[in-house]
Amino acid sequence: MAHHRVVEVPASNLKKEITKILFEKGYILNYKFIEDGPQGTIKVALKYDPATRQNAIRVLKRVSKPGLRKYTGYKDMPRVINGLGIAIISTSQGVMTDKEASQLKIGGEVLCYVY
Repeated sequence: MAHHRVVEVPASNLKKEITKILFEKGYILNYKFIEDGPQGTIKVALKYDPATRQNAIRVLKRVSKPGLRKYTGYKDMPRVINGLGIAIISTSQGVMTDKEASQLKIGGEVLCYVY
């Protein structure tokens, strides 16, 4: 049985989109958006294996930074550890995984890698 730890992060629309993807892809157990103040907070229940003490998310690496934006075309989507991880891409049609963007044949800004 998976246990969890709860973390809170300041909310933003982008972080909300990323949180939804992490939940859909099974990287986190659950989440809640709390409207407390101008930005609000995101409460995230992290999933981890009590036997190994390993979090389901081992690495969440930010790729694009304000000073150095990183974009990709759909043909050049990054492969995160041979397809075992995901890249989260901000596209003209919303925030999605690398696989979804490839299927829709759209590129965008590479926000982060998760594995």
